[in-house]
Amino acid sequence: MKLTVVGGGSTYTPELIDGFARLRDTLPIEELVLMDPAQDRLELVGGLARRIFTRQAHNGTITTTTDLDKAVDGADAVLLQLRVGGQAAREQDETWPLECGCVGQETTGAGGLAKALRTVPIVLDIAERVRRANPTAWIIDFTNPVGIVTRALLQEGHKAVGLCNVAIGFQRKFAAMLGVSASDIHLDHVGLNHLTWETGVRLGGPEGENVLPKLLTDHTDAIAADLRLPRAVLDRLGVVPSYYLRYYYAHDEVVRELRTKPSRAAEVAEMERKLLALYADPALDEKPELLAKRGGAYYSEAAVDLAAALLNGAGSPYQVVNAHNYGTLPFLPDDAVIEVQAAVGRQGATPLPVSHIDPLYAGLMAQVTAYEDLALDAALHGGRTRVFKALLSHPLIGQYEYAERLTDELIAHNREHLAWA
Repeated sequence: MKLTVVGGGSTYTPELIDGFARLRDTLPIEELVLMDPAQDRLELVGGLARRIFTRQAHNGTITTTTDLDKAVDGADAVLLQLRVGGQAAREQDETWPLECGCVGQETTGAGGLAKALRTVPIVLDIAERVRRANPTAWIIDFTNPVGIVTRALLQEGHKAVGLCNVAIGFQRKFAAMLGVSASDIHLDHVGLNHLTWETGVRLGGPEGENVLPKLLTDHTDAIAADLRLPRAVLDRLGVVPSYYLRYYYAHDEVVRELRTKPSRAAEVAEMERKLLALYADPALDEKPELLAKRGGAYYSEAAVDLAAALLNGAGSPYQVVNAHNYGTLPFLPDDAVIEVQAAVGRQGATPLPVSHIDPLYAGLMAQVTAYEDLALDAALHGGRTRVFKALLSHPLIGQYEYAERLTDELIAHNREHLAWA
């Protein structure tokens, strides 16, 4: 089995490598290719990756390359973890929206749209080259904004599934709170990427006992503190929103916070400098503790589980993924990409039925889905008017004066990445 990681020079990659090594019985990899245009980073990450495999007695071969066509040739699956423009572009995504009093964040709002515009054309080019090299290969997208990128891939007929680590993070936390194995926890996880709610927590599978009321009775303070939301909000909702909902439920508070501290991009850039220095140490043969602060918790386990299910029918039969709606949520178009529990196997991902969704959540999902329609149109076809419409439609913006100014800022800060600009 050959797997390729595009963006293999990311400082995230050793987390992924560690998962491949520990879970090799689930996903037996013979060849792992790390592809990245940044040769210097790639060699540091690749060297550590090989040492991790050696330490854990994995017999697979790890190769590195800057040649995309060589990397994907013969691959059974290609995992995408790109950041077009690097941390410098992320720094801009997180700062210029604040000038208009809007959240600066890399996956939602104006910053998220900027990232989508930079990313979608690159991803579609990669996917087309994968299809030419091996039409049966699966594409697993971990590149943000995952919902928009996955929709772009599916719209072009690629064999793609989107993946996010929010659900697996909740699964692990809830399991620890309940004193059970993570494999015993099945989430009623529903929404769009980075716009999700846990409406049920079941023991043993989709039909298991719903213990969410007990969780909220016994652990609400801890859950609320983790989400940085008041306990009263969770008490009233009766569900657990993802931490990304704080951008919507406490928008102005978040903007005030972001204006008074360094950007997350600046923090991550400094962390990456330290990580790359650690990776250069030839004695290091395991992922360093600092990597846990980089983000992407449980990313490797989710990726291995999904790849194993798609490639050999192993892994968990039910997984939270990003896939076409196809009537699962009747208030959304069939071709919308939703993030829900799905039955996953060699045939792909089929969303499980979802019970009635409260209008409080359905309404926001519908509005953000409409924004994603417009965002994808802007990413594919360009043009100031398309960008303006996408920004105006976003619930974190929604005023024409903001949309006008943010459109100009977005284009000015991303001109080098926008062919039409």
